[in-house]
Amino acid sequence: MRGDRTDADCQAGRGWIHEAIETVEADGHRSADTHLLSVPLPRDWGVDLYLKDESTHPTGSLKHRLARSLFLYALCNGWIREGRPVIEASSGSTAVSEAYFARMLDLPFIAVMPASTSKEKCALIEFYGGRCHLVDDPTQVVEESRRLAAETGGHFMDQFTYAERATDWRGNNNIAESIFDQMSRERHPIPCWIVVGAGTGGTSATIGRYVRYRRHQTRLCVVDPENSAFFEGWAQADPEFSTGLGSRIEGIGRPRVEPSFMPAIVDRMIQVPDAASIAAARWLAEHTGRRAGGSTGTNLWGVFQIVAELVAAGRRGSVVSLLCDGGERYQHTYYDDRWLAEHGLDPEPYDVAIRRFLTSGQLRA
Repeated sequence: MRGDRTDADCQAGRGWIHEAIETVEADGHRSADTHLLSVPLPRDWGVDLYLKDESTHPTGSLKHRLARSLFLYALCNGWIREGRPVIEASSGSTAVSEAYFARMLDLPFIAVMPASTSKEKCALIEFYGGRCHLVDDPTQVVEESRRLAAETGGHFMDQFTYAERATDWRGNNNIAESIFDQMSRERHPIPCWIVVGAGTGGTSATIGRYVRYRRHQTRLCVVDPENSAFFEGWAQADPEFSTGLGSRIEGIGRPRVEPSFMPAIVDRMIQVPDAASIAAARWLAEHTGRRAGGSTGTNLWGVFQIVAELVAAGRRGSVVSLLCDGGERYQHTYYDDRWLAEHGLDPEPYDVAIRRFLTSGQLRA
């Protein structure tokens, strides 16, 4: 007894997949590259700082790249089927971007997220036609996503497993190739350091692999917020390390070390206090006019620490990091003093430290 599909079934399924892939790829062709912004530092330091502004993607964050790659990967693997739901475990931004692509393909989308996810992100997911499924325990978003996929016959996208392999890290206009192309005419074209956070680990995996593939001397630093497992997992070489706690810095930090995190290609990790992340994000808004989310603040605090070390050592060069998403998504959290007080977060000492750093070159919180 054979279990072959009929030719008509195969043709119908393949035809939909071909059309879906063409639709997703067309989004990439319509999208211009994101800007590389120069953030002024005292010129006599000899250190230049750049932020790649990922907030200008159609869905407003770095995760637009990941969502596109995940959809293409799942379509080419035959995991997404016409009319079946797509489910994702997310802290918000990936879900926003995946809801955008799901609507493009006329697919139902369910975002499984911590109940603490910002209202602005939930509203964006619903704007794109997705449904928000909130859970009180942030450590259960993956298991709940698997349950919903089994219950509905849908596909669990599972960014935490597939982020590191869905993107072509060798090039093809990925974020790493774009950074180095845009840096090519700067006074220090090959960065000393690239600093990124880890939510899935996909961005650090792409950049770390690309740097090695192109044989650059650039080093990769991953910054990690409070409660996250990545720092200790890396420091202890323990891929099973878990804190069991959710991150207050949306988009980065995880209760456990995720499968997409590639520790062997990370040269350094820095733990960043949540209040320091918020102080740095607010500093960026005040001094550049660009409001960003907490994960960008985490990046900046790590950058400031590295720049201070370069200045102390008398080294010249460039440092590149990411502006991950816009601050309009966090009006009721990181930019709300009442929310900060309710969560016991006081960014003032770190704001003082940043201002002192910009005059002395020394960073002490």
